[in-house]
Amino acid sequence: MTIDRSNPRSPEADIDSMFIDRWSPRAFDPTPLTDDQIESLFEAARWSPSCYNAQPWLFVYAVTAEDRSRFLSALVEGNQAWCRRVPLLMFLLCRRNFTHNGKENRHAPFDAGAAWMAMALQARRLGLHAHAMAGFSREAAYEILDVPDDQYDIMAAIAVGRRAEPGVLPEAVAAKELPNNRKPRQDMVREGRFS
Repeated sequence: MTIDRSNPRSPEADIDSMFIDRWSPRAFDPTPLTDDQIESLFEAARWSPSCYNAQPWLFVYAVTAEDRSRFLSALVEGNQAWCRRVPLLMFLLCRRNFTHNGKENRHAPFDAGAAWMAMALQARRLGLHAHAMAGFSREAAYEILDVPDDQYDIMAAIAVGRRAEPGVLPEAVAAKELPNNRKPRQDMVREGRFS
């Protein structure tokens, strides 16, 4: 990949273009995904690394209009505005304890994040986009999903689909429909020690 220092979306070192190509749009085409596409997304997540190979993530997903409407009700109003058109909505959970010994798995959120990234990159390979959200009511999500909160932590809501033109969005949301830039690498990397 070519490094273009004048372009804020250009990498600072040579990396695969899949990392730059992945971003989180809000404008989605409501056309349903195929079963093969959905299976491919979850299969990519399945191969993510995890502590003790515990694979603590759990994706609970909705494709029917009824289930999507139910999931949508747990999102904050701003996310509901654009998620109405999304053909695949889901919540990403992580199991709080290891199944092999019952002890707390403090690495579960880290591992669930790896599974999310694998899914997001696979979405791009399929010509789709994935958008993870923190904007949802945890209480509503626990109730909607009927998930035991002592066993699972709900990490994120996720929308997946084909990208549409920004014109399908409310005006205030459409104005933000661009890939984000990144902080300079030196703001997030230290060699040898913190300071």
